[in-house]
Amino acid sequence: MIPLNSRDVKRLARHFGLDFETARKKFTKVDGDEPYAMRRKADEHFGRICRFFDTDKRRCTIYEARPEICRSYPGGKSCGYYDFLVSERDSQDDPEHVASTWNK
Repeated sequence: MIPLNSRDVKRLARHFGLDFETARKKFTKVDGDEPYAMRRKADEHFGRICRFFDTDKRRCTIYEARPEICRSYPGGKSCGYYDFLVSERDSQDDPEHVASTWNK
């Protein structure tokens, strides 16, 4: 789950030229106690990932409008998905390595 807050939804709405309610319906869902959990997309390695992460180019497609959780992870420099892939590839000394996960 990727929790968002109302400021994140407003930021996404502005980024895409939408009103708040349209952005809320399009990009979020209720998940447990989280009123704004980001809708995610399927990923062959991790099961589900951020819908705005471009897995081919390995980059965030909404960097300027990224949610607060992404801005603060871990220290605000980059995406956790990307960091994990880089770390695993470095540890395996293999630029193409993708770690196995329980999601397969």
